[in-house]
Amino acid sequence: MRILCVWGRHNYGDATRGESYEYANFLPALEALGHSVSLFDSWDRSRYASFAELNRALVQSAGEARPELILTVLLGYEIWLETLDYLRGSLGVPVLNWGTDDSWKYTQFSRYVAGHVDCYATTSSQALEHAARDGFKNWLLTQWAASDTRLAQPLPAAQCRYAVSFVGSAYGNRMRWIEMLRGNGIGVECFGHGWPNGAVSAEQVGAIVRESKISLNFGDSGLQFRGVVPYRSRQIKARVFEVPGAGGFLLTQPADGLERCYRDREEIAVFDSDAELLSRIRYYLEHPDERDRVALAGHERTRREHTYSRRFVDLIRHATDPSIRAQPVAAVSLDAAIARHKAGPGLLTLRALLSWPAILLFGKRRGLRAARRLLFELSWRVCRARTYSSKGLPGRLFYRES
Repeated sequence: MRILCVWGRHNYGDATRGESYEYANFLPALEALGHSVSLFDSWDRSRYASFAELNRALVQSAGEARPELILTVLLGYEIWLETLDYLRGSLGVPVLNWGTDDSWKYTQFSRYVAGHVDCYATTSSQALEHAARDGFKNWLLTQWAASDTRLAQPLPAAQCRYAVSFVGSAYGNRMRWIEMLRGNGIGVECFGHGWPNGAVSAEQVGAIVRESKISLNFGDSGLQFRGVVPYRSRQIKARVFEVPGAGGFLLTQPADGLERCYRDREEIAVFDSDAELLSRIRYYLEHPDERDRVALAGHERTRREHTYSRRFVDLIRHATDPSIRAQPVAAVSLDAAIARHKAGPGLLTLRALLSWPAILLFGKRRGLRAARRLLFELSWRVCRARTYSSKGLPGRLFYRES
């Protein structure tokens, strides 16, 4: 099958942050299944001058590639709702979106996009329940997995290079966890954007995990809001499967549905407090045979049940099944959508009014991003689905900062 993948080659479109998880894991899995795969980079803002150019280029790429399925990983408003409808309607190609962070993005994003794709795959059972409540019939529960090409048998603890490691960006309370451990005499080697060691490639991640006696995973998302009340959602991360798949020993926070994937203290280990994290680390460092037994069991469970080749066989079959596809799509004019995306003098004035106070407070780079974030938070609450269309104000006013 010809599949056009729509996401970024690099994390958040930034080459300095390394290859994106989807590029490093989804593409090889699809190719291993025998599909002909091409990539349209929808995250790199340097490739196009505006979202209008980006959306036009996507439609042109789809016309040239003649895919039988389009697989998207949508971050926000980079691909318009009109464009999704055009691909499905005018080109007649089914669109499957892999949802990320639906545990907290359902309210502000997922519910507005779901009606414009044929199949919406989510890793959040809670979001699936919300979708069913809202009348969506094209949602499918899936989960992150391990790359088939990076499966590796665990090393014995005695052969490991690192005692404890963490791979992931430095943000939120991750830094607090690491500081707490180091303050209690636990040395943790950290890799990823924001840490002194910097970002690492997917191949390096596998090697680091396999050569660590213990690999940490933190399940909290960034700070989110219910109304004006801040909270942190807890979700299964891709690292949950990546670590045991690559031959590592996983020590992770609990998350919704984790018990259906692995057994605590049999295939992975789970912690839910500072004291528990410290005690689990000390226990498994002091009991290497127990650590080795758990690591091997977790790896074998991953190899049997949690690889992307298994995930995508089910997803593709589901996405191309006419009985579950979304409602027929009315004719959409992409030229009209592009014309609506222009920002006149009034909107440019609005951008300036939003930007300059933020720039004075935070500097140019952070200030423009803060202004965009403020506009986005207002837009999805007030304008709702329009935010993700060609008429959405955040995309019209803040292309580079999006």
